[in-house]
Amino acid sequence: MDKEEMESISISYEKIVQIKDETKDQENDEPQVNYRGIKAMPYIIGNETFEKLGSMGLLGNLMVYLTTVFNMQGTEATTIMSAFNGTTNLATLVGAYLSDTYFGRYKTLGFASIASFVGLLVIDLTAIVNWLHPPMCGPKEVCTGPTSFQLFVLCCGFALMVIGAGGIRPCNMAFGADQFNPNTESGKRGINSFVNWYFITLTFAQMVSLTLIVYIQTNISWSIGLAIPAIFMFISCIVFFMGSKIYVKVKAEGSPITSVLRVLVAAFKKRHLPQQLSLSLFNYVPPKTISSKLPHTKQFSCLDKSAVMTEEDKINPDGTPMKPWNLCSLQQVEAVKCLIRVLPIWACGVIYTAATAQQHQFIVFQAMQCDRRIGKNNFMIPPATYVVFVMLSCTIFLTIYDRIIVPQLRKITGKEAGITLLQRIGCGMFLVIAVSILSAFIEQKRRHLALTEPTVGFQPHRGPISSMSGFWLIPQLTLNGIAEALTSVALVEFYYKEFPENMKSIGGSFYCMGMAAGSYFYGFLIIMAKKTTLHSATGAWLSEDLNKGKLDYFYYLLAALSAVNALVFLVCSNWYKYKGTQDNETSSTEMEPKQMD
Repeated sequence: MDKEEMESISISYEKIVQIKDETKDQENDEPQVNYRGIKAMPYIIGNETFEKLGSMGLLGNLMVYLTTVFNMQGTEATTIMSAFNGTTNLATLVGAYLSDTYFGRYKTLGFASIASFVGLLVIDLTAIVNWLHPPMCGPKEVCTGPTSFQLFVLCCGFALMVIGAGGIRPCNMAFGADQFNPNTESGKRGINSFVNWYFITLTFAQMVSLTLIVYIQTNISWSIGLAIPAIFMFISCIVFFMGSKIYVKVKAEGSPITSVLRVLVAAFKKRHLPQQLSLSLFNYVPPKTISSKLPHTKQFSCLDKSAVMTEEDKINPDGTPMKPWNLCSLQQVEAVKCLIRVLPIWACGVIYTAATAQQHQFIVFQAMQCDRRIGKNNFMIPPATYVVFVMLSCTIFLTIYDRIIVPQLRKITGKEAGITLLQRIGCGMFLVIAVSILSAFIEQKRRHLALTEPTVGFQPHRGPISSMSGFWLIPQLTLNGIAEALTSVALVEFYYKEFPENMKSIGGSFYCMGMAAGSYFYGFLIIMAKKTTLHSATGAWLSEDLNKGKLDYFYYLLAALSAVNALVFLVCSNWYKYKGTQDNETSSTEMEPKQMD
């Protein structure tokens, strides 16, 4: 049986060699792509900037909108926000699949941009039209909640925003990179420049949204404040379609998710076959593949059976299997192994996301019951604006890390990046433990002053405002920004590098899916904490009036979960094998990933 398999494999290899020789001339005859590069950037960067100003302008203060205009309770609004954020990030996987398989990035981005604009318009209408939101109520009045119809209209706006984000997030950066020739030095520099501008526009949009737009929404008018993001999104659509004639529009060529499913199905069908040596496995490599060749690894060897050739498996003249759901190449198998190896790291990222979510949600309610006045003019910082300190600290630390810390670590470790990606991720995961503990201490101080010292005011529908300055919230936000600079940024790079080139869309969606799962898990923790502590002897942890609750206990719970998660991450990172490493290398130590263009 082994001899027959070896003979059939050698025949298929001979065919592949012939096909490679025959296709060399065909490749030269193919039409050249006209990469416009920098000429397309004003339209793409403009679209990115206004799109983020629109979406961030809504999300930055949405928690306050739900509690003040729609008269929702704090825990209810937090749960809805967690579900919305989770669904938005989960939709990116669907968007990536539809883009790669059917529509391409240009059509997906165009449709998603229009959907986001309509969604922002619908949400703005809930503020403009009186009968689309509950009636306003006084500080001591019992507020009326939204009707079923009002919730339906609001959810329609959310649904359109989910559709828009599901198409924009997995495609916008890749579409910008499509405009440059990746095979030239100028093209590579152009891609790097575009990535830098991408994050610059992201930071700029967050700064403007959490300061100017939030101030207008909170202190001037919700109708005007929500109309501004809709206008920005409309401008984003116009700018995007203005560049349609010069864009490089890569056609959809099929999703790698199909390849993953084929490997799993073929391995299940051949589960009774004996294990084979790597040399006897079907290892066809397409002539024009964009993926680097992956070495055979022994982890998850059960999947190797999908590449075992039997008498029933036939090969097409071009070297591909006639039944791709019965026979897969070794490269397809190794690509699936890369995906499976990443899963434990991804799961740890889910808990990390849940632990850091409180710095974007409950921090707003804490700020509402803190002294937010500045100077003698009694100017008050909007509650949602405090989140900007996370982004400021993240941006500043990234600069310090890149310019000062990495060069010093490079001298010690001899590694180009100073430390490995997993070591960097682990540092952030341990730091988030300190973030949760510090948040608990500061909340204890805020509540203690509110109960023992004279208060400085009353927050409608919540309670007395503590005399503790809102600036006491900055230390925990700063630490959280540093943790995100270490872990979140490194996770994006980790997924990008550890997935094969033909699975980059899945890799890009993995981070968003981790955020989705983290948001769902965070919402689950809120619901369980509220239900289990509602009638406890110590009192409810999560109360509308934070002075009557025990929010610090909830932070301690997040700190405990983060500690367990960090220990699990140590085990997973010790087991992990970087893409491109051989089995004869030590898998118990972290290794640098193979550099690939």
